[in-house]
Amino acid sequence: MSIKNLIRLKEKESRNIIGLMSGTSCDGIDACMVKITGNGLSTKVDIIGFETYPYKNEIRDLIFEASCKETGTVDKICQLNFILGKLFADAARQIAVKLSVPLSDVDIIGSHGQTIYHVSSLKENNDKEVRSTLQIGEPSVISQETGVTTVADFRTRDIAAGGEGAPLVPYADFVLFGRAKIGRAVQNIGGISNVTYLPADGNIDDIIAFDNGPGNMIIDRFAEIITDGRLKYDKNGELASKGRLNQDLLERLSTHPYLSKPPPKSTGREDFGIQFSDDLYKELRQDNIDVHDAIATITAFTGKSISGSYTKFIQTYYKIDEVVISGGGVRNPVLLQSLKDYLVDISVRTVDDFGIPSGAKEALAFAILANETISGNPGNVPSATGAKESVVLGKIIPGK
Repeated sequence: MSIKNLIRLKEKESRNIIGLMSGTSCDGIDACMVKITGNGLSTKVDIIGFETYPYKNEIRDLIFEASCKETGTVDKICQLNFILGKLFADAARQIAVKLSVPLSDVDIIGSHGQTIYHVSSLKENNDKEVRSTLQIGEPSVISQETGVTTVADFRTRDIAAGGEGAPLVPYADFVLFGRAKIGRAVQNIGGISNVTYLPADGNIDDIIAFDNGPGNMIIDRFAEIITDGRLKYDKNGELASKGRLNQDLLERLSTHPYLSKPPPKSTGREDFGIQFSDDLYKELRQDNIDVHDAIATITAFTGKSISGSYTKFIQTYYKIDEVVISGGGVRNPVLLQSLKDYLVDISVRTVDDFGIPSGAKEALAFAILANETISGNPGNVPSATGAKESVVLGKIIPGK
C-alpha cells in the first residue's frame, strides 16, 4: 500500500474496523467489527458484530509457558509470536465471514495482541527507572494474511513517553461513556480488573483510571486446579456458590501491597498469575481450608479489591453514581453480587445495557484506538498511564 492509499484511508469519513483482543485470562481471541464515523471526541461507533474464538488447550498452555520467566524461552516466544499472528488473522477472517462482510470492505484491523510480560516499574542498579512491555501476535502476519492495514503494539509508545503503557482503554471509555451528567465508573473485570472513572460533565483530562488488581485470574486458576483441568473458569460461579467466606483469609489477601499503591498503576499475571495462585493454593491446603471456601473467598477478594480501590483513589475526590461492568466477570453472578454488596447505594449496570456485548468492549476499545492512530490522533490518557504527554499509539502495517 502506498502513502497515497494511507492518506486516502485517513481521509475517509467512516471506516469498517475489526478490533482484536486477547486478555490475561488467555481464553481466546475476541473479535469485534464496527463501523466508526469520524474521529477524536466526535467519534460515532456502530457495532456490526462480535465473536470470541477460543484457544485450543495447547495454545493456551504455550501462552502461559511463554509468559513465565522459568519457561518462557526465546525460541518459544519467537515462534508463538507468529503462531498467534496467524490465529489473529484467522479470527479477523472468521468474523468477516460470519457477518458477510468481505475483507476487501474492511479498512483497518486493530490488534492488541497477547501480553507476554509487563514490567510497570523496575529499578536498575543505577537507580534509573525502566518500564517495558511485550505483546505478541505478529501484526505483519495479520496484514499479510488478510490484506488489511493493521495497527498493533499500542502500549510501547506510551511507555516511551514515560507512562506505564496501561491502562489504554480510558480513551475509548470516554468516547463511549463520557460527558454524562453523573459520575460513572466503567469497570472491566477480565483476568485483571481495571477501572475508568468519568466525572460528571468532565473532560478527558479529568479521567482517573488504573488497574484495580485481580479480576478473574486467580478464580480461573483455582477452578482449573479444583476440577483437575476440567474447567478453565468458575462457570456461573458454581464452585464459589458451594463455599463460605473465610474472613481471615479475605483480610490477609487484602494486605497485598499492590492494592495500596496509588495510581497511576498497572498490574498483570506477574503479580496475580499462575505462580501467585499456585503458591496460594498450596498454602491454603496446608491450612486445611476447604477448596470451595477458598474460591468463594477469592471471588469476594476481587469484589473487595475493586470497591476498596474506589474508596482509596476515587471517592475521596468524586462521587460515584453508577458503575458499568464489562468483561468475563459479568458472567459470574457470585462475583457480581459480591461487588454489589460492597457498592452500597451505587447503581450497578453492565455494558449490555448500552448495546455493547459485555465481552466485546476491550476489542471495541482497540478498534477505536486504531481509528485514532490512522487519524493521527493521540490515544493515551496521561492522567491514567503517567505519560509525560499525549501520543499517537501503535505501529501501522500497510495492507495489500
